[in-house]
Formats: sequence, C-alpha cells, structure tokens
Amino acid sequence: MTTATQKRLAIAAAILGVALVIGANAHLVIAAFRSQPDCAARPGAAMPARPAC
Repeated sequence: MTTATQKRLAIAAAILGVALVIGANAHLVIAAFRSQPDCAARPGAAMPARPAC
C-alpha cells in the first residue's frame, strides 16, 4: 500500500467518524425535541406540573 493510499484512507476514516458523531448528535437532539410534553393545559385535562414552560 502506498503512502498516498494510506493518507486517503486515513482522511476518509476521519471524515466518516466525524459524520457518524454529527449524525448521532443530530438524532439525539431530534429525539429530545420530539419527546417534550405539551406545556399548555388542555380543556378537561389536569394542569401541567410547570405552568410556565
């Protein structure tokens, strides 16, 4: 394996690793926003635990 090939593989692996970390973080942020309960009181429902969200 030549030096140029090793360099390209190392760069590709680094880019893939960074993309994986960014993708995982984006997934966690999306999951956090989707799991937020509604803060507004609904008619006929109990008041939320924290009225000012």
